[in-house]
Amino acid sequence: MESIQVRATPGHYECRSGVLQELPRLLQEGSFEKVFILSGHHSWEAAQEYFPDLSGFHTAYSTYSGECSETEIARQAELASIHDADLILGVGGGKVLDVAKAVGHEVNKDVALVPTLASTCAATTPLSVKYSDEGEFITYTIFPRSTYLVLVEPEILLQSPIAYLRAGIGDTLAKWYEARALIEGLPSTPLSVQLAYEVAKSCRDVLVKDGEQAVFDQQRGHLSDAFTRVIETNLLSGGMVGGLGDRYGRIAGAHSIHNGLTHVAEAHSFLHGEKVAYGILVQLVLEGEWAEVRGLFSFYEQIGLPLSLESLGVASANVEGVGDVIAEYATKEGESIHFPTASPVSKSDVVEAILGLEALQLTLS
Repeated sequence: MESIQVRATPGHYECRSGVLQELPRLLQEGSFEKVFILSGHHSWEAAQEYFPDLSGFHTAYSTYSGECSETEIARQAELASIHDADLILGVGGGKVLDVAKAVGHEVNKDVALVPTLASTCAATTPLSVKYSDEGEFITYTIFPRSTYLVLVEPEILLQSPIAYLRAGIGDTLAKWYEARALIEGLPSTPLSVQLAYEVAKSCRDVLVKDGEQAVFDQQRGHLSDAFTRVIETNLLSGGMVGGLGDRYGRIAGAHSIHNGLTHVAEAHSFLHGEKVAYGILVQLVLEGEWAEVRGLFSFYEQIGLPLSLESLGVASANVEGVGDVIAEYATKEGESIHFPTASPVSKSDVVEAILGLEALQLTLS
């Protein structure tokens, strides 16, 4: 087995109400003076009222284009260099944070992150998922060092659109199913990978136990223990799985199906975690775990996650053709769907799994 590189968590992580008021002190302790703040329009609107006075620092603000692409990373890196920034501060959802991490890597500066959504583990993972300017998945890049600082203000997440919490539950649930597929077949398991396995299992346990309550509480605007446990599972525990397990704790079949879905026009309006949640079901069918698929159906219905291609906007008449497109991209050489298997997963295997899942969903609806 190749060596495992462990970057379990950011250098400093806090999640509590009012935590952003600590930002000036934390920046001073890190000897940061010039801060490049990268955010989206909606992200900054959501976070601005919680931010402290940063007039004691040289700050520059930049709005990202809406995609984590090489074009956007290069543009923002140039702006950060012009500002001579010594810290990149990303404020927003997963793609904003991924751009911020990539910019930090390009200009060789530390990165601080303030998530405004609990839809992915981007805040705590030392990697960026990269797309084309049109939003099609290209690759992901793992960085050699962890994020310097992550501050989570739960009130911001409580006020975010509820679809993002649902998507985060879907994305984080995949940590268990993908890590299980990657780890259980290993001839030997290093300690860090064992820890990744246990954290992945805890992700599933927390989400199944508290996910529905967290969604209900957010709908009521109630900052409950269940809501806090779920957002921290999405943000922190989800990131720790890959941080501890390295390639054995990152992605497998579910994310390959997501990558295929990025090439389906009908699914472009759906969130990353919604596509990954559907990918979990396809992965389980490929594994022959039909009972587990049936068991997840009721949980998906409670949370509001997609059970079929039709629930991802694909007309029933187009399911077979769309399944063919997904399978073509999901089974490309180097895709993570092949990682847990002794031999490559074929395109026809994936098409058959997709059609089988559609048929099962019809019998249970």
